[in-house]
Amino acid sequence: MRSLPLPLALTARLTPVVVLACAGWALSSGPEPTAPAAQGKEADRTGTRSPSAPSSTTAPKTYTAAPAPCDSLAQKTITSLVPGARTAGKEITSTDKSVRRTCSWNALKGYDYRWLDVSFEISDSDDKALKQYEARVREKSGGGAVPGTGDAAYSVVNLTTEDDQKTREATVIVRASNALVVVTYNGSDFESKEAPSSDEMNKGAIKAAKEAAAALEGGG
Repeated sequence: MRSLPLPLALTARLTPVVVLACAGWALSSGPEPTAPAAQGKEADRTGTRSPSAPSSTTAPKTYTAAPAPCDSLAQKTITSLVPGARTAGKEITSTDKSVRRTCSWNALKGYDYRWLDVSFEISDSDDKALKQYEARVREKSGGGAVPGTGDAAYSVVNLTTEDDQKTREATVIVRASNALVVVTYNGSDFESKEAPSSDEMNKGAIKAAKEAAAALEGGG
């Protein structure tokens, strides 16, 4: 079998960097004393916090850390979607594993190439995760909803061509409370220069996303 060079689009992978910023505030005030005799008691009672001041307590996060992504899929799923790949996968370096972790599997079997990524992203709140989810969906328009997965899920398939080589990529984004699960699955045939069908790539990405979401909900 002759070895074939991989397209630059398949070999160059960028490591996402997630920067989280937090902001807090404190308010303090006290009512005017109603009588001189009560001044001491009122000061003790109101001190540094007004009874009407907003509470600084935030809602607890459903997910506090990203699970191990390379353990999120069953071995039979990996061998089915990425024939010839090592089932252990390779975790991509992250600046902060508590908020983002990604595992990658890829292999060339004969002339068929497959690449699969599974990422977990943890936000400070459900609202932030929802905004991130909506932004991702807007960026990748043209897809559709995936029912029965997380609080919301979306899939889209795109075809690209580089140096006459076609590559089809399916992306599935799942939101579950304050977390996102992102699956990217692409493939090419280097003999025919064609790409796998949209149906094959979409179904494979959805299968991986459902398993990854279940691993998140089960604590990894």
